Amino acid sequence: MKTTNYRLQTEIEQLSPSSQKDWFKNYIQEVLESNKPYHVKADYIGMSLQELQNKIDYLSMDIKELQNIKKRLTLSKSIAQETIASVLSTYGIDRIDGTVISSLTITPSKTKTKDTLTITDPHALMALGYTKVTVDEEAVKEAMTTIEGMNEIDAYVEVSVSTEEVPARVKVNTKRSSANNEATELLELAA
Repeated sequence: MKTTNYRLQTEIEQLSPSSQKDWFKNYIQEVLESNKPYHVKADYIGMSLQELQNKIDYLSMDIKELQNIKKRLTLSKSIAQETIASVLSTYGIDRIDGTVISSLTITPSKTKTKDTLTITDPHALMALGYTKVTVDEEAVKEAMTTIEGMNEIDAYVEVSVSTEEVPARVKVNTKRSSANNEATELLELAA
């Protein structure tokens, strides 16, 4: 596991929508204008972005694992509470006082009810007026792909086009071989 961050990686991690991006832009320009070979500059930028993505992936896996642990522990706690209550009940105990905790008490068992609606005759309910009518937007979109359909529904629909400009981004393309060790050595020389 990598224990030190590249300076660029640290600078990227500090970026936020409200941060000064001019300083970061100047730093990138300094990297590009340095005396280092172009491939070292590319590796430095690319490896910094890759290390950040590795952290994101690592955190995503940790979050999933922690969620699974939380579910398991919640279930274990519930089973333990039920088992302890059962054991205490067999001894006729409904409360035990403690010194660190106030007490252990057994909550009475409850019966939860849940209403489930099952419609046995949907046509009869629709005849009574319990209906909901909506436009089938998928059918309208499909009809608009043909000239006949467009002529038929043109008076009833408006098509608006919205555009969103997505700024250019750099993409790190990894090599398929194990050249990462060589790139790491180059980056250590560059730092």
